[in-house]
Amino acid sequence: MRRREVLAGAAGLMSLIATGGRADPFPVRLVLVHGRSQQGLDPVELQSIWMETLKRGAAKINRTVPDNLEVAFPYYGDRLDELAREAQVPLTDDIQARGSAVDDDFLKFQASVAESIRSKAGITDAQVQQEFGNNPTARGPQNWAWVQAIIRTIDRFGGGLSQSGIERLMRDVFLYTTRSGVRDQIDRIVGAGFDERPCVVVGHSLGSVVAYNVMRTDRRTLNVRAYVTVGSPLGIRAIRDQLRPIGFPAPAKAWYNAFDPKDVVALYPLDGANFPVTPAIENYANVRNGTDNRHGIVGYLDHPVVARHVLDALGS
Repeated sequence: MRRREVLAGAAGLMSLIATGGRADPFPVRLVLVHGRSQQGLDPVELQSIWMETLKRGAAKINRTVPDNLEVAFPYYGDRLDELAREAQVPLTDDIQARGSAVDDDFLKFQASVAESIRSKAGITDAQVQQEFGNNPTARGPQNWAWVQAIIRTIDRFGGGLSQSGIERLMRDVFLYTTRSGVRDQIDRIVGAGFDERPCVVVGHSLGSVVAYNVMRTDRRTLNVRAYVTVGSPLGIRAIRDQLRPIGFPAPAKAWYNAFDPKDVVALYPLDGANFPVTPAIENYANVRNGTDNRHGIVGYLDHPVVARHVLDALGS
């Protein structure tokens, strides 16, 4: 055997040893996809918060996040905010203060999402009726006042996410899933954080929807060791149905979903009943998110089980 071949074989063996026997020629990257309401913030600072939180979670299981880990944090917060303002889909404040007309498509979407959350959160019709009061208009999903009564009741009894926060989340998910112009622009921004090198992807809230759509539509040969979703609304029927046909994203080798059972955004696990795909998604429902609204990223990434799944996929 020639000397060059011997050296090449030795280098390949050392590479396999260094990567724990994996054949990937590149180190694994971490791709973090944030949710909504991040406009006007510094993406460098946001990435730092995510990573410091993950490090706290790792420390709880006596592990560490590699100092040389390459991290991608595709920031779309400002652009999503601009697109939402351009779309001019009226929220409660607009309707009450300026007399804006109700957007019928958004009302139907909002009603379906609100009813799904109400049902899963155990909020009764009587509680909604009490919030609706003596309003003479008919109850039902076509009545803006009734839908708002459901959302206000979720605010009161649902776990901490405010009426404003719920409604704006619904609006942003509605725009992303139903308006191709919005979706395409956000997908381009987030897709730029991916390449063909092996990676682990973490998607939070709306970010879990965006990352899922990027992975299932991107024509590159992506290599996702694991997809980890936290606080994901993908199991809500009105959201899931906008993404049909659903399927396990081809680039992902595994999908792990964690949620707080009092996080109203993520009440529906991504299981066979709510997000039927093959292979099945692994769900973990025992997170106790310590943030005020039970939905914040820092209440998810510092959880030791979530941190363990991320670190295991990274090979760290």
